[in-house]
Amino acid sequence: MHVTIITAFPEFFQDFLSTSIIGRAIESGVIQVDVVNLREYGLGNYRQIDDYSFGSGGMVLMPGPLVKALDKAKERSQNSWVVYPSPQGAMLTQEMVESLASREDIVIICGHYEGIDERFVEKYVDLEVSLGDFVLTGGEIPTMAIIDSMARLVPGVVGRDKAVEEDSFFRGMLDFPHYTRPSEWKGVKVPPVLLSGNEKEITKWRDLQAVQRTLRRRPDLLSRANITSYLQKGVYLALVHHPVLNRAGEVTTAAITGLDLSDIGRSCKTYGVRKFLVVTPLKSQRELAKTMADHWMEGYGALFNPSRAEAFKEMKTVATLEKAIEWIVSKEREKPTIIGTTARTFPGSVHWLEVKRFILEEQKPVLFLFGTASGLPDEVLDQCSEVLQPLSGGYEDYNHLSVRTAVGVILDRFFGWR
Repeated sequence: MHVTIITAFPEFFQDFLSTSIIGRAIESGVIQVDVVNLREYGLGNYRQIDDYSFGSGGMVLMPGPLVKALDKAKERSQNSWVVYPSPQGAMLTQEMVESLASREDIVIICGHYEGIDERFVEKYVDLEVSLGDFVLTGGEIPTMAIIDSMARLVPGVVGRDKAVEEDSFFRGMLDFPHYTRPSEWKGVKVPPVLLSGNEKEITKWRDLQAVQRTLRRRPDLLSRANITSYLQKGVYLALVHHPVLNRAGEVTTAAITGLDLSDIGRSCKTYGVRKFLVVTPLKSQRELAKTMADHWMEGYGALFNPSRAEAFKEMKTVATLEKAIEWIVSKEREKPTIIGTTARTFPGSVHWLEVKRFILEEQKPVLFLFGTASGLPDEVLDQCSEVLQPLSGGYEDYNHLSVRTAVGVILDRFFGWR
């Protein structure tokens, strides 16, 4: 990673670039940072770089010196990504830092006074970024923050790579609390589990602490967190195949073959669902599902498409929802939190972010229910702990998504990695 800083105050960066982790990374050549002194490109004998703002106001950095300094910075690469720290910019997030760190060459322009001429921003700046809803005297401090946050993601900068993954925001959650010697300080003891040497129990405790801290301090972060590793129990999915009677009193139902079980199974595999349960009272449909699974797991299909074989490995057919719940209880020793889905508005349905929070607080096994063509009947939805508000594109109250599409979207919201 190479970064060029354009600043009117290069002395700001002397200690920052020569000490601690950043200094060692620069010295070892893991990252490169150059500083361009904006005043060297100022106008006249006094090296003027700023002037009064038109229409009254303070001093503004002029576009001319900035362009000359940027040309110098881009001598190394014309494809440099130009970043301007500013209170008007997009809020800096971990995702943005990761995107910046993936670029080979970045130029950061430090504003000062009232900022820089807007014409320069419009023509040359690729990303305007803010540290938060407050104002600083210049862009030097935000620039240090950006470089420091990017550098941590470069292999070799932080001694233990796993430490970066455990940081706040990297996996969507806040970090867990940390303790060091002495084991008791001012009457407060370190949690005993941390002294136990039991790595599994320590990891479990840390995950729970990260969940509780995030729920208490920053529940807004849940939208981009994969909560799988923070759950103490497993996640399950049931496709409830519900036959209905037509006007003639005959049983009608969507055929299992039309539901593309392999796509649903692959979504379950991708997002870490422990078991995909197909629930249907019709023996013929259960046998059909088993025949499909056998074809892809043992027959010609297994050779033709191994990924489908993987998708069907975790599929199980049962006659009733009660049987599905009993099977989960036999594995988890606890009744699951049941989350229903619907394509239509259901009284008391809840936004998915609230359901995500609810699941983390409950720390029970989780069972997501999806219906077939006719959806989940009201008597099933009434058994659910929570019912998700229907997916919507804002066009109609009723969504027209296939069940396999809805499964992928909903699982990604809960178990996708940001």
